[in-house]
Amino acid sequence: MKRLLTIIVALSSLLAAQAQKNYDNPDTLVVSRDGTGEFRNIGEAIEVCRAFMEYHKVIYVKKGIYKEKLVIPQWLTNIEICGEDRDQTIITWDDHANIKADISPLTSHLSPQKIGTFRTFTLKIQGSRITLKNITIENNAARLGQAVALHTEGDRLTFINCRFLGHQDTIYTGNAQTRLLFKNCYIEGTTDFIFGPSTAWFEGCQIFCKADSYITAASTPKESPYGYIFNNCTISCDTNVSKVYLGRPWRDYGYTLFMNCELPRQIRPEGWHQWRPEAVKTARYMEYNNRGEGAATDGRVAWSRQLTKKEAQQITMERVFNINDNWNPDL
Repeated sequence: MKRLLTIIVALSSLLAAQAQKNYDNPDTLVVSRDGTGEFRNIGEAIEVCRAFMEYHKVIYVKKGIYKEKLVIPQWLTNIEICGEDRDQTIITWDDHANIKADISPLTSHLSPQKIGTFRTFTLKIQGSRITLKNITIENNAARLGQAVALHTEGDRLTFINCRFLGHQDTIYTGNAQTRLLFKNCYIEGTTDFIFGPSTAWFEGCQIFCKADSYITAASTPKESPYGYIFNNCTISCDTNVSKVYLGRPWRDYGYTLFMNCELPRQIRPEGWHQWRPEAVKTARYMEYNNRGEGAATDGRVAWSRQLTKKEAQQITMERVFNINDNWNPDL
């Protein structure tokens, strides 16, 4: 039995290597649920991509619902996943933190454990220089716990005209010193639905609040000069929502800035929530030149700041993304 298993594993590895060789070129891979593409599942197309590619590889995904729990591993780079239609090309899964499962071979003899927040993702991106365009990433679990749609760990990730759908913890930007750009995206959720330690710039995005809660929960490290920056974004709320906070500090030194954004009346006058009393001593929470009924600043908490025009002018995408190298996203 053990010998047979060894043969099967060796054969699988050989077939995978041969598949990668066949697709070792910059040609576009086509995925379609109806069988008219080269692959029916996005995971299959990801699997044939060669490690550490120096060329740009496009995976074109036709309209359809793809029920897949996907990982783009650390050794994959320079991949673009492009949907045919943003609202009709959907990657979906439904894990939430309170599902019980055998989460490790080391604990398989014990009773099933809750899987926790960080295993709930629909899409996890560990590789760097990855782009997503015109596609929806959804965690459609019921409101039974944290449920991540997008989990990022790689650097230089770009999301253009994408939708991110979920409830609590929709987007987790999971690694410090990594850089992400969200441009013209739609992001919805309930509690802390954009959270984590990465540096992320949100440009022209639609942020939709589905419940009375908190938009962000930054955990920016002390040594990171920037965290979350929302520029020219529009915040809106569901009809049953009456009070929303721009954010609350998950860890010390959390950094969040809203500038040139439309803030609705549901934004609380204090703006920011004191989640952890010790964290507010170091929180870097700022606003500049916002508009709308929720943009009034006279009731803001004393530990947030309103930037001056001169200070705001210094915060540019070029400067923010220059923390590791001179990355300039090609838009």
